[in-house]
Amino acid sequence: MIKLPPKLTLALILAPAIAAATPYDGTFRQNANAECALVGVDGGALRIEDGIFYGVDLECRMTRPVNVVDMDATLYTMACSGNDEVWTERAMVMNDAESDGIIMLWDGYAFAYSRCPDPE
Repeated sequence: MIKLPPKLTLALILAPAIAAATPYDGTFRQNANAECALVGVDGGALRIEDGIFYGVDLECRMTRPVNVVDMDATLYTMACSGNDEVWTERAMVMNDAESDGIIMLWDGYAFAYSRCPDPE
């Protein structure tokens, strides 16, 4: 990870970006007992909205989408920031074939998240 000066980090976070919905937009439980109303905190939920992944104490712009051949999946370059750091990683996101959730694959890690019910 690269540590950047706080002013540069803030500038990168606030830099304008083209936001677009992804096929994975929604709010997802981190675990079976997660509180869906709390996004981005331990014990809460994760959210993908308009091309931004909101995780625990971080957010990642989901850029450079590439459709994965013969799979219902997309590979993204994740431009992330959190805790005064900025970094880039690749992640693949796909719909879970057995539920309404998603599966996220990061280098060496795979996570299955179930979708939270709509708040309405």
